[in-house]
Amino acid sequence: MAGIRAVIDPGDVVARYRAVRARLAAAGGADVRLVAVTKGFGPEAVRAAAQAGIADVGESYAQECLAKLEWLDEVPTLHFIGGLQRNKVRKLAPVVDVWQSVDRLDLGLEIAKRAPGATVMVQVDLSGEESKRGCPPGEAPDLVARLTDAGLEVVGLMGIGPMAEPEAARPGFALLRGLVDELGLSECSMGMSADLEVAVQEGTTMVRVGTDIFGPRPETGHWRSPGGMPESGSSPTVDSGGGQEP
Repeated sequence: MAGIRAVIDPGDVVARYRAVRARLAAAGGADVRLVAVTKGFGPEAVRAAAQAGIADVGESYAQECLAKLEWLDEVPTLHFIGGLQRNKVRKLAPVVDVWQSVDRLDLGLEIAKRAPGATVMVQVDLSGEESKRGCPPGEAPDLVARLTDAGLEVVGLMGIGPMAEPEAARPGFALLRGLVDELGLSECSMGMSADLEVAVQEGTTMVRVGTDIFGPRPETGHWRSPGGMPESGSSPTVDSGGGQEP
């Protein structure tokens, strides 16, 4: 079936990972942190990432993430980068290292309750597209302050470019970088497979890349554990990790 990779070759992942790192270096981002997005792929992708020495892995769907915990333990840092319902936080709290998609106060307070002092990032809406999440840019400073008051370690902001040509992401990326500097934060998570060069030029510290490391995702957009189902309410047409596929 088109778009499905039955087997992920670890050697292929290593080559792809090195190619992405070379792209980052060529754009001036040799030190940019690379989060390998394994959403939609099975545990073989996580194993391949670990074997390639990738330190940061990103997941977008709560149930899919929980179904892969045994393998996600093999990577040092797990980022949750997708839209999240409050009722999923309790199960994810013991395993998520960085919560990148905190876009509202009630979600942040739930994380603070279940994982006191957790490392979080505020997701900012850069495109205004209905399929995207994120708080309005003007509300980001207040949300950062409130999350900090709740005891969370707010290290930065995250944003998703529009579903368009890479250059279309530049204004939003510049806005996000400006907010990061204004708030005195250390991390700026923006840029994916298609627009990572633009993100580097605008000052990203972290990019989220999936398809350019692991290849095409399954057509469903979800990995199903044996006998399992994808997360209810999650649409494979909405990419929680980025405007295009990360």
